[in-house]
Formats: sequence, structure tokens, C-alpha cells
Amino acid sequence: MFDHKHFLGLENFPREDIQKIIDTAFEFKEVLNRPIKKVPSLQGVTIVNLFFENSTRTRISFELAQKRLSADTVNFSASTSSLKKGESFKDTAQNIEAMKIDAVVMRHPAPGSSKHLTEFIDANVVNAGDGTHEHPTQAILDMMSIQEKFGKIKDLNIAIIGDINHSRVARSNMYGLISMGANVTVCGPANLIPENISDLGVKVNYDIDEVIEWADAVNILRIQRERMGIGLVPSNREYRRLFGVTSERINRRKKELAIMHPGPMNRGVEIDSEVADSDQAIILDQVLNGVASRMSILYLLLGVKDESANEGQ
Repeated sequence: MFDHKHFLGLENFPREDIQKIIDTAFEFKEVLNRPIKKVPSLQGVTIVNLFFENSTRTRISFELAQKRLSADTVNFSASTSSLKKGESFKDTAQNIEAMKIDAVVMRHPAPGSSKHLTEFIDANVVNAGDGTHEHPTQAILDMMSIQEKFGKIKDLNIAIIGDINHSRVARSNMYGLISMGANVTVCGPANLIPENISDLGVKVNYDIDEVIEWADAVNILRIQRERMGIGLVPSNREYRRLFGVTSERINRRKKELAIMHPGPMNRGVEIDSEVADSDQAIILDQVLNGVASRMSILYLLLGVKDESANEGQ
């Protein structure tokens, strides 16, 4: 049983439901490895992708997930909509819902915007990133990738390295990983780590070499200059020297390490190309798991509850 109408964030989201999403995602990953990568689970369901910010992986991943489930997909771009003519966010959403759509996948620059959307439409809402608040579907695919690599999540040492303060990915990962029983440490410049972050149950360590030695997996985040003021990071070269996951740092480590990155990567800044392309990197696995994870979430929200993921095949 998956008793949720919306998927807005992982803060206080039940552990058993996170595991349900991940387990169902592995079933759908089997579908993606078939010659015919499609099931009829959401046939007749219409989903609108409402994106107010640029996106590559998330938008394509959601659209593929919807098509693999046989849903009808409509893509909305704010830059070419009536928002440019002064129409309000509320009126835009309610006009779209009036066309008898079933669900909305939304990315928006304002924290809390997905929750706000649920207040004036009845359709299911999935948060594809709301400002610096949360990006729950990214955290699900990250946790799926960790479980796929190690066979578990509980008791693993997971490091999140980079711009924690501006990262919705970091926030959702912290909520999810702590809920699933992992040990989480964040690392980055002091001015890019929120005060009182330890209240979430994570540790803070500013020594990247210690963190890399401690971790089973590192999730590397880019510097989000579009969300920050001037001067928080002196230069790319200085950032790489102090906090970059370089080939030299990885080569000093004695045991295997899983390298993760949600993208987009700034090669030569937060991660070296040699590291991103190494055998230890599971970055492209994350991308494929993103499609499976989003299929799982959409199916659990919108599909028949007792239907098998493989029914009809």
C-alpha cells in the first residue's frame, strides 16, 4: 500500500515507503532492459511536465518514464507560455487542469512551490525540484544506485561534497539517507554549509581527504553560482584545490569508492574528468536509474495499486 497523493519531498517521508519506491524501481529497470521497453500501466493517464527552470536529465527522464508507462505526456515551457503575458501561476495551473489532466510534474525556482500548487489543483503533484528546498526524485535514484552498488543502504558511510547550502539534491539526500539508516557527512566550504545542519543528523567535516577515506560513496555537487551572491567561492582553481574530487585524492584511497554526481558536472572544478570517467563512477547508472525511479513514483501515485509492474507483458 502506498498511501500518498503527491510526492513533494522526503522530509518525514516514511522509510518503508522509500523502500517501496526503490523496490518497485528495480522491477521497472528490468522493463527498461527488455527489447520492448514499455508497459501499459498508465495507459489513458495524462501528465503535464510543468518546468519553470532549465533541465536536461530530469525533464527527459520524466518524459521517458511517462512514455515507458504508456501515459500521455504534455510538456510546458514557461518561456513560451502566457506567463509572459502576465498570467498568474495559479491561473496557468488551473487552466491546464481544466483540460482534464491527471498529474503535474513541476520544477520551479521558488521553495515550496510544489506544495503551493497542491492548494489549488486536484491533480497529483510530483516535485521535480523547488528552488533550494528539495529534489526528492533525485534522492530516490541516488539511493537506488547506492543499494544497487552495495546491496544495502543501512550503515553505509555516504559523503555529500560541495555546495550544500544551495543544493536541493543535498537536502533530499540527507533526509532520505538518514531515514534509511546511512551515516551521512557533508563537506564543503564553511560558507556553503548551512548553520545547524547537524540538527538533521548529519556530520560536518571540512577535510575532504578525511571524508574520502571515510566514505563508501561520495555524491559530488557543483557550485551553484546562479543561486548565490558574488564572492562566496574565490575561484574555480581555489575550489578544486581545497574541495575538488581529484584523481590524486582518489588514487590515495586504499579501497574502492563509489563516485556519484547528479549533474550537470563542471569537470575540472568539483570533479576531475579522470574520476568522472573511472570504473568507480556510477554516474551513468544514476541516469538510467532515474528513469526507473520516476516510473516507480508515477506508477505508485497513479497506477492501480494491486497491479503488477509487469502485468500485460
